[in-house]
Amino acid sequence: MSKMNRRTMLAGTAAAAGTAALGPIAAGPAHATAPLAGKQAPGFYRYKLGSYEITTVTDGALTFPLPDTFVNNASKDDVNAALEAAYMPRDKMTIVFNPVVVNTGSKLILFDTGLGPKAPPNSAAGQLMNNLAASGIDPKAIDTVIISHFHADHVNGLLTADEKLAFPNAEVMVPAKEWAFWMDDGEMSRAPAGRMADLFKNNRRVFDALGRKVTQYPWDKEVLPGITAVGTPGHTPGHTSYVIASGSDQVFVFSDVTNHPALFIRNPGWHAFFDQDADLAEATRRKVADRLAADKMLVQAFHFPFPSVSYIQKDGNGYRAIPIVWNAQL
Repeated sequence: MSKMNRRTMLAGTAAAAGTAALGPIAAGPAHATAPLAGKQAPGFYRYKLGSYEITTVTDGALTFPLPDTFVNNASKDDVNAALEAAYMPRDKMTIVFNPVVVNTGSKLILFDTGLGPKAPPNSAAGQLMNNLAASGIDPKAIDTVIISHFHADHVNGLLTADEKLAFPNAEVMVPAKEWAFWMDDGEMSRAPAGRMADLFKNNRRVFDALGRKVTQYPWDKEVLPGITAVGTPGHTPGHTSYVIASGSDQVFVFSDVTNHPALFIRNPGWHAFFDQDADLAEATRRKVADRLAADKMLVQAFHFPFPSVSYIQKDGNGYRAIPIVWNAQL
């Protein structure tokens, strides 16, 4: 290694000064500024469960001002504090929608259908069909659609914009207890004006377009081989989750046991305004979260951030969702 001495340092300084005196060095050829893409990439993510292939196919998201009563038993200040603790903006709520496709090798099964063409115009929701196409899944190839409960973000995607069948070759399977409630004319007549009355009307619209041709399934039994329905009521009377098993691997399809994890996993005692029986929903949430944490079972949740695959861990008086590590290979 050569030694740096005073003479070489002075020589280097003089050379630098001379270069500066010559003015800026000519740059290479100029390049045009790249245009902004202006849109997000397609939203799908695949992973293996035993011999099954599971694809989360997002329907997108809705962002809206945080309502004062988004959580019925917590102040808006407390909700904002929870959002900030999760590095989310105050006074704003973003809810994502993540249907799931399970390929068993012999059947192609879709769990829930998103908002479909009834998504608000110019919103980031209603993307299921676009993302199915991007993932290489043909809606006509879907054998079975399993519905967890009858809220619009789970059933509206059963229909196209012209009220035709979005999955024309699929058997539509629904929870027997959910069907009994929403198709009961007496329950409909007693529904208070506003959200509940609108839900009854919307469910009649959707399922009447199907000719009410559905297969009802009970809780605690296999809906299809390897797929067991688990009663998780409270959010709605017949709200259902699922255990999917292939070999020794299992995933718990959480459906809407909870909404955004930053609020309702961290604070399982909080009551979301859209839970029909809030006390029962809380009891269900705690029971399910305790089981998942104890069993260290993989969780696929409809409203968790995409790709919505996590583990649940006990944390003080609440829980936290631990997202899986993104896997670039199947």
